[in-house]
Amino acid sequence: MLGGEQLCGARRGGVTMSSLAIPGAGTKATDSSDEAGRPFTFAMLERALADQADLSAVERFAIHHDEAAHDEVAARYSALLPTSRPASGQQYAFEVDLDVCTGCKACVAACHSQNGLREGESFRSVGVLQGGSEGYAYQQTVTTACHHCLDPACMHGCPVLAYEKDPVTGIVRHLDDQCIGCQYCVFTCPYEVPRFEPTMGIVRKCDMCTDRLDAGEPPACVRACPNGAIAIRVVETADVARRAEASQLVPGAPASSVTRPTTRYRSARAVPDDVLPADHELERPSKDHAPLAVMLVLTQLSVGAFAGEAWAAAVLPAAARTAFSSYQAPLALGIGLFSLAASVAHLGRPLGAFRAVLGLRRSWLSREIVAFGAFASAAVVHAVSVALAPRGLGVGLGVHHTGAFVVGLGALGVLCSAMLYHVTGRRYWHLTSSLPKFVGTTAVLGLAATKATLLAVAYGTNSVGLTQASRDLTTTIAVVTALRVGFDLSVLVHVRDTVRTPLRRTANLLRGALASVVLGRVVTAAVGALVLPLLFKSGAVATAADLAGAAASLALLTVSELLDRSLFFRAERSPHMPGGIA
Repeated sequence: MLGGEQLCGARRGGVTMSSLAIPGAGTKATDSSDEAGRPFTFAMLERALADQADLSAVERFAIHHDEAAHDEVAARYSALLPTSRPASGQQYAFEVDLDVCTGCKACVAACHSQNGLREGESFRSVGVLQGGSEGYAYQQTVTTACHHCLDPACMHGCPVLAYEKDPVTGIVRHLDDQCIGCQYCVFTCPYEVPRFEPTMGIVRKCDMCTDRLDAGEPPACVRACPNGAIAIRVVETADVARRAEASQLVPGAPASSVTRPTTRYRSARAVPDDVLPADHELERPSKDHAPLAVMLVLTQLSVGAFAGEAWAAAVLPAAARTAFSSYQAPLALGIGLFSLAASVAHLGRPLGAFRAVLGLRRSWLSREIVAFGAFASAAVVHAVSVALAPRGLGVGLGVHHTGAFVVGLGALGVLCSAMLYHVTGRRYWHLTSSLPKFVGTTAVLGLAATKATLLAVAYGTNSVGLTQASRDLTTTIAVVTALRVGFDLSVLVHVRDTVRTPLRRTANLLRGALASVVLGRVVTAAVGALVLPLLFKSGAVATAADLAGAAASLALLTVSELLDRSLFFRAERSPHMPGGIA
């Protein structure tokens, strides 16, 4: 449609619709005409065009905003933006005035619209702090987004280098094209800022609307806040580092010393000592990362089975050792390869899994992948050596040494798995908790697999010695399983903590929302390690029932460890920003 000025210009130029020749019309007149003798149809059209030349109320407001009110609007937002770009030793940071934040969530809506986020996806959230006494009740809404930390844990933990920190602005950006959706940055960030978007298969996060800042415009959240509660400031990185050593962003938040966040929350109000996020005691289990649980348990089973084979090689006679290895090595290899394949199911973009070694210098996830990759490769070589040993070729391939090498690489992989979770800073995943769990799983399942294989060989060869060796392992399995379960349940003592610690929240979850899973874990462990061995107590010669009982025991113990690994993820409840957990 023509604009009003174009239409008016057409009339001033002497050209009207009535002066246009209409092909095929000739001089044929119509039944109705105006005073000038022009067809009435054209007169109506000209009047309609003239009406359109008059600006509507919306157009008049737009002109007023762009011209008359431009300076006023620019002045308002200039107070929320720095006057210059950061110099050396400086970077951009959010500043939030809590005294004027009303929790209206205009910032959340604007961020969602500006970044084209999916339903349920958000880079910014609003939570509530509450506490105080009867005489001075305290409640405060808090808006939070990425804190663009000086030492971003998301960047250091990413195995594919999908994060970068701008050397000038300090903004931590996520590279969507590089991301494979492993979600490890969600674990490493104490504020859980990166959010996984399942339909895209990647995580995404706030980049402080970098394109708007480059154009001199405020980020969407800053512009949308009706009270000016959010601003962009230039901060001295040395000052941020100094404050981070002895503070936290807001009450109940993670310790700032972990990543040294740059966001500053200011308020003139006195904050009572007992103030915490409103959802601090919310007993809601965390996400169950099933593919990771399967991967952890089965890799540890595989390592334990290879360790069992190494033990058998040291204590069994030569003939029995060869038969035992021919069963155990393929079993351990198959479980190990399956576990690594299962881990890929956790990726949002599994086809990019090959890039996960790029962060080897700083990411424990990359190190775990390399360690277990080497473990699997060595296991294949060892399994081939075992298969060729009866033909006299095993010694040439180093069959007596490859087994120990496989166990060593597997142990390194288990250590990397424990460190992977330890470096997240979450108390329930501390090395003193995760490493005993993982080593215990390796021992329990490795012993159970070894017993089942001994009975399988004894059943096929009628070997009394192998049957006796399997009976000797029964007591060991029961004792190790009891110690393993007892260690896991020891966290329940923290229900008596007088202060609100992360482990108390974990203990409350284990005896509350997750009590049925805990019960299932204990029952399956008891049946697998105690009941079934008593029911299928082998005699001098192994029977098919003995073999079935050992296999069932291994299966139940594996289920028990899978339940425990599910609890490992679901019962973790670390400090977080108010409203920060999706």
